[in-house]
Amino acid sequence: MTRSEIWRLEKYLRNLFRLDTITVVERPKQPDSVEVHVNGEFIGVLFKDEEDGEVSYAFNMAILEMDLPEAPASRAG
Repeated sequence: MTRSEIWRLEKYLRNLFRLDTITVVERPKQPDSVEVHVNGEFIGVLFKDEEDGEVSYAFNMAILEMDLPEAPASRAG
């Protein structure tokens, strides 16, 4: 991805999530994707897709079960 695309994606994500600590970082060996970080911590990957002259981006974020908070007893099950 170009530096312009990276800047635009970062600006979009910061506005969407109202979070200025989001950064979009190049992946040197993967020209069709970039990493997304919050406060310097990796949270996912943004992939670029070009099909029939249209460009779209897909954000993939994995959440580990062990990172989730415990559910309150009233919501368990």
